[in-house]
Amino acid sequence: MQLHKTLLFVTFAVLFVFAVNLTAQQTPVERLNESPRHHEWVQVEHDDRTVHTFVVYPQTEEQAPAVLLIHENRGLTDWVRGLADQVAEAGFIAVAPDLLSGEGPDGGKTSDFAHSNAARDALYQLPPDQITADLQAVADYAKGLSASDSTLFVGGFCWGGSQTFRFATNFGEMAAAFVFYGTAPESPEQLKRIETPVYGFYGGNDARVTSTIPQTRALMNKAGKTYQPETYKGAGHGFMRSGEGAPKDDPNRKARDKAWERWMRLMKKGY
Repeated sequence: MQLHKTLLFVTFAVLFVFAVNLTAQQTPVERLNESPRHHEWVQVEHDDRTVHTFVVYPQTEEQAPAVLLIHENRGLTDWVRGLADQVAEAGFIAVAPDLLSGEGPDGGKTSDFAHSNAARDALYQLPPDQITADLQAVADYAKGLSASDSTLFVGGFCWGGSQTFRFATNFGEMAAAFVFYGTAPESPEQLKRIETPVYGFYGGNDARVTSTIPQTRALMNKAGKTYQPETYKGAGHGFMRSGEGAPKDDPNRKARDKAWERWMRLMKKGY
């Protein structure tokens, strides 16, 4: 009898761990399909451009801050949309523009490219002024939402991290900029225009990006600007994506968890 109980307990424990692992490995599409939050696609128009934008609302009766999310170099992927849902779950309005709007086959967006490499190649051909204008229009849209309290944060990843830093030099109405493994503009004159604190999140095993931190810190200090980088030991480039669903002892998972906690804490402090 005792052996039978022991076997039942071990079986239950194994099944429980398996179920937890399945939940941890939930795909972005599964998260979106099962999310109780309101998702919608909107078209933000400016000049002769239409920017397809994914918006997720938190479940709250109060007006909430908005977070403009700038995607990686593969465009507005399912992972970014899944992250937007997580940001909304934390109590913020998540607004994620597809900066490849109009650049895909037949004038399509990210999802219309044949593969992610094609999306990446197109992304690197985007005119900087077009990127800035698109982000400006989406930022104004986010701040003007009736559900928004007019507070705007901006966060970006990889290519989007660099664009977040650059956008901070061109847009003075954000409460804070959150740069995930992205580089800063090298021009001191550009950095002097920044009017918001910039918080950096970097992987220790991402020398291409982290090697730029000392110069960026020196230039930001000289310009009298707030720049607070944090580097996570053992994490590689893209740890916010690769750390999702990874084992708890994985350096990318540890970095993601620490970065997420810091990001949410900073935004909830209301910078």
